[in-house]
Amino acid sequence: MFEELIEKLDTSIRNIRGIGKITEKNISEPLRMMRRALLEADVNYKVAKDFIQAVKEKALGTEVAPKVSPGQQLVKIVYDELTGLLGGTNSPLREGNIPPSVIMVVGLQGSGKTTFAGKLGFYLKKRGKNPLLASVDIYRPAALKQLEITGKSSGIPVYTEESDDAVEIAKRAVEKARKESFDTLILDTAGRLHVDNEMMEELKKLKDVLKPAEILFVADSMTGQDAVKSAEAFLEQVDFTGVVLSKMDGDSRGGAALSVKSVTGKQIKFVSNGEKPQDLEPFYPERMASRILGMGDIVTFVEKAQEAVDLKKSERLAKKLKRNRFTLEDFYDQLAQVKKMGPIDQLLGMIPGAGKQIKGMQVDEKAFVQIEAIINSMTIEERQNPSIIGGSRRKRIAAGSGTTVQDVNRLLKQFKMMQKMVKQMSRYRSNMIPGGIPM
Repeated sequence: MFEELIEKLDTSIRNIRGIGKITEKNISEPLRMMRRALLEADVNYKVAKDFIQAVKEKALGTEVAPKVSPGQQLVKIVYDELTGLLGGTNSPLREGNIPPSVIMVVGLQGSGKTTFAGKLGFYLKKRGKNPLLASVDIYRPAALKQLEITGKSSGIPVYTEESDDAVEIAKRAVEKARKESFDTLILDTAGRLHVDNEMMEELKKLKDVLKPAEILFVADSMTGQDAVKSAEAFLEQVDFTGVVLSKMDGDSRGGAALSVKSVTGKQIKFVSNGEKPQDLEPFYPERMASRILGMGDIVTFVEKAQEAVDLKKSERLAKKLKRNRFTLEDFYDQLAQVKKMGPIDQLLGMIPGAGKQIKGMQVDEKAFVQIEAIINSMTIEERQNPSIIGGSRRKRIAAGSGTTVQDVNRLLKQFKMMQKMVKQMSRYRSNMIPGGIPM
C-alpha cells in the first residue's frame, strides 16, 4: 500500500530531519522534493500545492520547541498537515434512529461495491450487529448471484427478489429486515461504466424513500484522480456521506486517498485491501499519515493481533511453555493465528522501521501453505513428538503433502531451532525474580 509514495517521500523526509535551522532557504529544497513526490503519486495538483504552502507557512511561523531539533519540528508539521489532508479524525458509521439502519453502497461498475457490501456485513457482524444484504441492481444479470456468493463467503444473509423496480425491492428488503429483527440493511445499488442521468435519478428515489443513515461511495483507489472525479460527479447529484477506498492493496501511489477529502469534503470511512471478508479497515487519518511517512502503524497491528488471537489457545500455550513443551501442533496454531491477521507484507509494513528492512523483499505466502500441508500430513503422535519422525515417516509425510523429503527435513530443522529458543526463554524466565528482574 502506497509503496511508491512512501519511497519517494523518504528522501525528502530524511533531508528535513537533517535541517539545523528552519529558514525559507533551508526548507525550500526538501519541500520541492515532497511536492514532486505528491504529484507523481497522482495527487490533485491544487491539493499538493496547498499542502506544501501550508507546511511552509507553519514551519516559518512556528517557534522550535525546547529539546526538539528543527528537523523534528518540521517532520511533526508535515505529519499534522498530512493527517488533516486525510480527514483529521476517524469518522464512524452513523446509525438510524429506528432499525434497520440503511446503508446504501454506490459507485461505478467494477469499483468493488458488491465485495465491499459483503465485507461491511462481516465487519458489523463481528461487532455484534445483525446485518442483512440486498441488491437493487436490476440491470446486471449476474449482480444478485454475485451478492449471494459474497454473502455466503461472509456469513451474511441476502434478501433476494426478481423484479424490475429497484425502489420496490428496497422497500420489501426493509420490511423483511424489520420483521426478522435485522438491525442493519446494506443495499448494493446498480453501477454503470460512467455517471448517467438514469442512474442518478434512481439513486435519488432510493435516498428519498429509504432515508439512509449512510450513503457510501466506493472508489477504486487504483484509478487515482479518475476515482476522485467520479466522486465529484456523484456528489453533485447524490450527497453521499462517506467514501470507501477499494483495492488499496494494489495502490502503490495513493493519489485518491490524499485527494478525495479535500476535493469532495467527505470523510474516508473504510479502506479495503484484499479479497477476504476480513480485509476491511476503518480509516484513521493519523495512522495512515504515519504509514505514508514510513513510521509504521503499530496501533492497527495490535488491533489485528487482538482480533486474530485465540485467548484460550494462548493461555494453554503459556502453560506449555512454562513446562518447556512446544510441539508442532502449537506451531501450527500460532501460524494459523498470524494468517488471520492478513498478508504478511502488509503486517510488516505496520511495524515502525520495518518498511526499509523489507523493501524489495518478496514475502512468499505459499511457504505457509506448504508448512500447513506438511503438518496436516502427520499423525497426532508425530505432531506432539517430532523426534519419532524417521526416514520412512518423512517419505510418507512428503508424499501425503505433495512436497519433498527435503522440504520436510527443512521444516523439522526449523522447528528444532524454535524449540531451542523456547527452552532458552523458559530458562531465562525461571531465573527471574518477581517483577521481571534477572537474579
